[in-house]
Amino acid sequence: MLIVDSQVHIWINTKMREIHRQVPTYSAEDLLAEMETAGVDRVLLHPPGTVPNGNEVAIAAANRYPDKFKVLGWLHLDRKEESAAKLAGWTNTPGMLGQRYIFIVPGRENWMTDGTMDHMWGVANEQKMPVGLLAHDFLPKVGKIAEKFPEVPLLIDHLGSNLFKPGVESFETLPELVALAKHPNVAVKMSGANGNSASPYPHTDIHESLERIFDAFGPDRCFWGTDLSRMPCSYKECVTLFTEELYWLKGRDLELVMGEALCNWIGWDLPD
Repeated sequence: MLIVDSQVHIWINTKMREIHRQVPTYSAEDLLAEMETAGVDRVLLHPPGTVPNGNEVAIAAANRYPDKFKVLGWLHLDRKEESAAKLAGWTNTPGMLGQRYIFIVPGRENWMTDGTMDHMWGVANEQKMPVGLLAHDFLPKVGKIAEKFPEVPLLIDHLGSNLFKPGVESFETLPELVALAKHPNVAVKMSGANGNSASPYPHTDIHESLERIFDAFGPDRCFWGTDLSRMPCSYKECVTLFTEELYWLKGRDLELVMGEALCNWIGWDLPD
């Protein structure tokens, strides 16, 4: 079974936000070593939204290890002329498959609603470019974007959950997330699930929420992942939570959720 992580950060000589590992460097090679211990075959790298050279670090990793890494990068969309010039050829960069944005960075809180991102959506729609969003606070807005730009494959980060609340409380917007399943161009990264739980492994307090999301979106639009640097457990436990502990996730559905569906969604060729 191909196992592909839908989100991990790497960084070089940088201080990450407190919710992440407090180490100055977490390199591609560090990640590869952990992937080996957990049986993870591929990772979709997400340059940290707070790191100025994050795109460059991730692309360099994808170039060194093209069978292991691809990238969803980000642009300073508030610099309209600069970002517009880069957008046209964004995915021509080897290893770059699309974009991903967060809105918890000072100055970006209103990007989803204040027009900052408007010029990007048309280009992404024309190119059918995947776009990931940390959109817990903007889920209804995502529905409007999905309708207006139906050719954009959208990825909702971290189960559409609140990263700063424990257990079932983190799924306070679950009804809003499930409502997005009617849009065929919206998918969910089931990333960071272990970190949502307020109970020890196997985190039974979140199983029902995971099942509700899976039932709504199906195996072709649910993508396992971790956000590894934020996880309170081993990489292996992030894998086995899905491969061993969810009674309703078996067979072909499991194969899709653990990697194949993500690759199909973002245009990452499956191995021969």
